[in-house]
Amino acid sequence: MWVQQTVTLKAKPRGFHLVTEEILGQLPALSRIRTGLLHLLLQHTSASLTLNENCDPTVRQDMERHFLKAVPDDAPYEHDYEGPDDMPAHIKSSLLGVSLLLPVSQGRVQLGTWQGIWLGEHRIHGGARKIIVTLQGDEQ
Repeated sequence: MWVQQTVTLKAKPRGFHLVTEEILGQLPALSRIRTGLLHLLLQHTSASLTLNENCDPTVRQDMERHFLKAVPDDAPYEHDYEGPDDMPAHIKSSLLGVSLLLPVSQGRVQLGTWQGIWLGEHRIHGGARKIIVTLQGDEQ
């Protein structure tokens, strides 16, 4: 079985956001997979996807503080057509990546106990974000 669809995440402020349920809640076909893979591709160059802590929100706050310091908005970037947060957003997106490949078993994504899917929103006003979801596997 192969399923491909686009899911849309609601606009979020700059920072790291736990979006596991927002994504998986839009995938009714997931429950039909016995063994398979879930591929997520974020269609944006100024945001990212990553797996990390799904319980303590201070981890997401610490990550945001780290990236604001490591890749500041006020560095002398040449690319600034869309504002001072644009080039830093591209750098952060490249560092973290825009895709995830996750195992599926018995209709569930097999994440570790403390793992969740994060959206890294690197723009101050990023807007809604689209993810191409490709689900493949054997049906239950």
